[in-house]
Amino acid sequence: MIEIRFHGRGGQGTVVASKVLADAAAKEGSFVQAYPEFGVERRGAPVFAFIRIDDKPIYDKSRIYAPDHVVVVDPTLVEAIDVTDGLKDGGWIIINSDRKPAEFKFPSKFKVAAINATEIAVRNKLGTLAAPIVNTAIVGAVVKIIGLTKLESLVAAIREGIPIKPEENIQAAKEAFEKA
Repeated sequence: MIEIRFHGRGGQGTVVASKVLADAAAKEGSFVQAYPEFGVERRGAPVFAFIRIDDKPIYDKSRIYAPDHVVVVDPTLVEAIDVTDGLKDGGWIIINSDRKPAEFKFPSKFKVAAINATEIAVRNKLGTLAAPIVNTAIVGAVVKIIGLTKLESLVAAIREGIPIKPEENIQAAKEAFEKA
């Protein structure tokens, strides 16, 4: 089983990102779970989303405490909370950032990748300049880096699951996939 924890803030598309990734994996025959955890439900508040992907039915409905990988949708959370809490050795930390992975001070037991999903979202006119929606861009990078699904499955999941600007979201995912 692969378990992934997403860290973001309300309004960035963190929950939708986890759902789209789970839907893409389901298209390839995997069993999946995708669910959020909210604190204060308001724009800008920290949000967690979790997904499980397995080749057999998943019965565990608990929060993910020891993820295989972590996706950080909002890079300010790296300084605010311990995004590595419980992360398994060798796990990926994929961060939406314009910084180079080596600039982050994570223990060497983790692999770090950075993708400027914000820039990709702005270029594709997803959200606004002040509040870009980076979910499909970050998921495109996740698919490339971790290799959980094929890009075609992600494109199909975006087309079915994101009714607003589907072609722009697909383009953002493809661009991030290529740059990752």
